[in-house]
Amino acid sequence: MKFSVKNTAALLISLCVLLVCFTSCGNTGGTGETSQYKIGICQFIEHEAVDKATSGFKAALTEKLGEEVTFDYKNATGEKMNAQSICSAFAADKYDLIFANSTNALSAAAEATSEIPIVGCSVTDFASTLGITDFTGKTGFNVTGCSDILPLEKQAEVINELFPEKGKVGILYCSSETNSKYQADEITKHLIASGFTCENYTFVDTTDVTLVTQKAADECDIIYTPTDNTVASNTNAINNILEPAKIPLVAGNIDVAVGCGIATVGIDYYDLGYEAGLMAYEILKEGNNPGEMEIRYADEYFKKYVPERTSLLDINVPEGYTPIEE
Repeated sequence: MKFSVKNTAALLISLCVLLVCFTSCGNTGGTGETSQYKIGICQFIEHEAVDKATSGFKAALTEKLGEEVTFDYKNATGEKMNAQSICSAFAADKYDLIFANSTNALSAAAEATSEIPIVGCSVTDFASTLGITDFTGKTGFNVTGCSDILPLEKQAEVINELFPEKGKVGILYCSSETNSKYQADEITKHLIASGFTCENYTFVDTTDVTLVTQKAADECDIIYTPTDNTVASNTNAINNILEPAKIPLVAGNIDVAVGCGIATVGIDYYDLGYEAGLMAYEILKEGNNPGEMEIRYADEYFKKYVPERTSLLDINVPEGYTPIEE
């Protein structure tokens, strides 16, 4: 059968129309209707707390969306440049949403895109992380999420209850984590008001944790660590110095307490991640604007202690604390 030029042109036009129709049935991106949502997960570092947050996030969206959602999980292994590369790739591939798990992951995601919705988690202070000076509870742009900030007055209360004789508190944290500095500054106010003296002991990264911890142990009666990702990934190194020296550490979260501490005021990071997943669902399916969504916080806090270490250090634990079951 012979084709005329006119017939050939008509056939080509028909094929093009079919191709457009086919591609338009796929992922539309953003918050529009779609049959498949692609979520990029940037987790800054691997440790139990943020692992739980990621698991909670995925569980919430899987329960809500089932096979409509797929996840591209990437771990930055504690390197800011890795986080930036990961988030830039998510932005370039026009993912429907980015889950930024931890402070540095959120910074990287916000730098990578101003259009794709971003849900942050395991972030203590969204305002300082995002450079917002007039924070009202909403970011006003493409970012929202769940904060893991703990009531710092409660953490100071733990130190006051366990060490009524007062003393010098060394506040140990990574200087590159802005949220850690915020917590250090805030808890210092509460501790000084209670009669303690305080000094910050900061390290740049994992390479100088041991040296800085040793200095703090030599000069202080008590160590406090805020919710700090680098501390959380180096609890063995910290414990190897503090336990032989019989220097107690009060931790900003339960995982650090288990690794090298005696007590904490904690939250459930799985629940926090699950709530972040619900926020992502509200953005993807209900069309909520992340910039108009209030940052959410944990609704339950608890005082816990590590029986083995409190016994080793002969620390009297008052009523109202429950043991951490490893």
